[in-house]
Amino acid sequence: MNDIDASTFVCAANMNGGGKPDFSRIRTIDGLNVRGKRVLLRVDFNVPMQDGAVTDTTRITRVLPTIKQLVNGGAEVIVLTHLGRPKGQRSGDTSLAPVASKLEELMPGTPVHFIKDCVGDEAKRGVAALKPGEVAVLENLRYHSGEEKNDMVFAGALAELGDLYVDDAFSSSHRAHASVEGITHLLPSYAGLLMMAEIKALDRALEHPARPVMAIAGGAKVSTKIQVLTNLTERMDQLVLAGGMASTFLYAQGVEIGKSLCQPDAVPVVKAIMARAREHNCEIVLPHDFVVAKELRAGAEWHVCEAGNIPPDQMILDIGPKSLADLKRRFADIRTLVWNGPVGAFEFEPFGKGTYELMREAGRLVQQSSLTAIAGGGDTVAALNAAGFGGDFSYVSTAGGAFLEWLEGKTLPAVAALAENRGLVKR
Repeated sequence: MNDIDASTFVCAANMNGGGKPDFSRIRTIDGLNVRGKRVLLRVDFNVPMQDGAVTDTTRITRVLPTIKQLVNGGAEVIVLTHLGRPKGQRSGDTSLAPVASKLEELMPGTPVHFIKDCVGDEAKRGVAALKPGEVAVLENLRYHSGEEKNDMVFAGALAELGDLYVDDAFSSSHRAHASVEGITHLLPSYAGLLMMAEIKALDRALEHPARPVMAIAGGAKVSTKIQVLTNLTERMDQLVLAGGMASTFLYAQGVEIGKSLCQPDAVPVVKAIMARAREHNCEIVLPHDFVVAKELRAGAEWHVCEAGNIPPDQMILDIGPKSLADLKRRFADIRTLVWNGPVGAFEFEPFGKGTYELMREAGRLVQQSSLTAIAGGGDTVAALNAAGFGGDFSYVSTAGGAFLEWLEGKTLPAVAALAENRGLVKR
């Protein structure tokens, strides 16, 4: 790995603060007359598959309210999505046929048709056969190279199929692709229910939070979240660091961390982030004690060590009981929590205790209406689902990369496109 120096931090810092779009300008489907209209609905049905079957329907069920509202309004709903990374080539394991079948199963009484292409004559024939209140799922957008290139010819071929465009794929909004950015130049464009829920939740947590506000940032490497940490130091009252990132921050302060995951070359960036946090009155919170073991495996022999007393042959795998108690006390005093990244190796028993107990406590406070807790990121959502606490949080984002880029302070191309209201008239 190349050395990470302070210039990396400076670049990250300069990328923040560019300003968010005016979300009040985004038109939504609430009150929109769609009767008899062909509505192109961009969703993210990039779902897990095994042996030709959908194994997790979360991303499908989260967009069902939008589909049902459009169907009940008398629209002909044309679903656009990608699946996997086929790189312009058709393949059986990236076809959306099984996804269309699963959608029909989840919407009993609503006809759902699968169309074997997303542009061209076959797509036109399939769309022409639709009746109001029916749904069509078009084949994988990424079978065409124009999708990821944001090619306006491809965007135009998609736009020919509909009268209106609705984006309900926040988790794809960080990519300037034809079906999320280019098409907004060509059709009247609106945000779906899930898209607006994501935008409002993240805007409330980062731009207009009830204070005090805390972020939990976990993860293996500081280098992957430089921009996230930089942006959060400007917006949070407390920034809790865990996982490998906490190890690197401790190492930068001369604390012994044994054989824990660490990035010594990130020390200059860590020191710059800590200085920035002091400048913005953001308290960086590091664990006091840890659960450590010689190896990362389920059932490994473990014990608790205070910070600075970790043996050379041991690695940090979870926060310890004192740190857990301290964070629970802090939860009682904050009003907003943004969570991205587990605090331990939760996938391996018993190193999920810290993550699960903190999630339980945050959910309890949310249910008492004393805390707004918003979570996102693949590992965080996986931990919430494993523990069964996702329903207790104020909001759980379905996005991965888009959620991270929002935390970085970046403007997401699809969100900006909706706010600009470009496609006022179909061309």
